[in-house]
Amino acid sequence: MIKKLVLVFIAGIAIHGYGQQGTKSPYSFYGIGSLKFKGTVENRSMGGLSIYTDSIHVNLRNPASYAGDNLAIWGNESRPVKFTVGGGYSSTNLKSSTSSDNASASTFDYLAINIPLGRFGFGFGLLPYTSVGYRLEELNANEEIENRFEGEGGINKAFLGFGYRLAKGLTMGIDFQYNFGNIQNSIDSFQYSDGVPLQNYTQENNRSDLSGLNMNIGISYKTMLNKKLEIVSALTYSPESNLTSKNERSLTTISTLNPALNNTIDVDLKTFGLFETDLVLPSKVAFGAGIGEPRKWFVGAETTILNTSEFSNELFSNNSSYKDAYSFSLGGFYIPQYNSFSKYWKRIVYRAGFRTEETGLNINNESIKEFGISFGVGIPVGDARLLSNANLGFEIGQRGTTNSNLIQENFINFQLSLSLNDRWFQKRKYD
Repeated sequence: MIKKLVLVFIAGIAIHGYGQQGTKSPYSFYGIGSLKFKGTVENRSMGGLSIYTDSIHVNLRNPASYAGDNLAIWGNESRPVKFTVGGGYSSTNLKSSTSSDNASASTFDYLAINIPLGRFGFGFGLLPYTSVGYRLEELNANEEIENRFEGEGGINKAFLGFGYRLAKGLTMGIDFQYNFGNIQNSIDSFQYSDGVPLQNYTQENNRSDLSGLNMNIGISYKTMLNKKLEIVSALTYSPESNLTSKNERSLTTISTLNPALNNTIDVDLKTFGLFETDLVLPSKVAFGAGIGEPRKWFVGAETTILNTSEFSNELFSNNSSYKDAYSFSLGGFYIPQYNSFSKYWKRIVYRAGFRTEETGLNINNESIKEFGISFGVGIPVGDARLLSNANLGFEIGQRGTTNSNLIQENFINFQLSLSLNDRWFQKRKYD
């Protein structure tokens, strides 16, 4: 039954998400797009909190989660093979100082598997990392469209990670990540004569094919304060790395009356040293701690610092700059009774959280900020002994501002994932 659910879920999300842009945010115009992956549904339902790890959920932000302690209900002999797949839907109200509009997007968010091997564990998977999807118009003094900007694409990550259990409650791990994808954009430039648009206009088309490697290192530590309370802490670090961007540009003169007269010229970017450029993926460090009662409740806080002030893109110039990004998350969960196999509703996990973020992007001397409030539940599915669940998440938040002719985004995000467990390695006992 669970295998059928996985196939249906993957097919539905993949088909629905493939034909749509992963974002409709005008802020995806900048850099390499808007950050798409912010954790699993379990993480995002707790305000983006990723410091908590256990043996039945995949934590894709900390590779130390690939290893861990065996399950007591399995006689401390093993821990499950973990599968996870997730997707989401976003509805956004775009508001400027003079008007507003609405946009929505449905996307596939991640697919991963974590396999235990004694004190070791490894995981691999695929996730969209950033997303580009915008359509912007720039008006002249007469409120006529002077330039139209459109873009799509983004960067994906394929990753392979390893974890190791150093001691009871102490694990560490490393992810090796391959980034790949492309970003395409176009700029239509219009001219007018006495308020009437000319028959011909110019279109600039750009394409960047991006690829590169990076890594993420993590450590997780848990220890009991007393018979009930447990302290949890975690640290992750991603060193600075580069993306190689192979670029193309063309200029087209477009006739609105006779398309046969359209003329395209390919720009020789090698002459300008722009055919192949490097983009810096900034270093990132995240750390946090929390307290709770194992398998009952948990509350924690986490801080992430991203060195985005080092980011630059030689191919495009605009009125933006970058400073170091910062985010703070506060969240947790509550389980009425995790082992109440006769009372289904007592095994539901309730999650909630809050996050605030300085994105690092500065436009027209305005710092772009973001915040969100989130809620979620983990609903048990399948065989109760395997502790699988479906996770539902809900977030409301805001990004940007209407100051300095910018756009404020008020968004509502819905997320859905399956976190499925199976027992592959089981000791056989004979009487």
